[in-house]
Amino acid sequence: MSLKWTDVREIALELAEARPEVDPRYVNFVELHQWVLALPDFADDPRRGGEKVLEAIQSAWLEEAD
Repeated sequence: MSLKWTDVREIALELAEARPEVDPRYVNFVELHQWVLALPDFADDPRRGGEKVLEAIQSAWLEEAD
């Protein structure tokens, strides 16, 4: 299954698994955008990853980290 920007929860889970040492509160959006694009299952237009979707991913990642 390939991930799209709309798969916020799944992206957050993959990021949490790929970067367990990272506290999502301190990740800037430029870095977060790059990390999402680097996920092996991610296949969507990089230009669609705007601030709102990155905020949603960061928020979901925070929930996973707690």
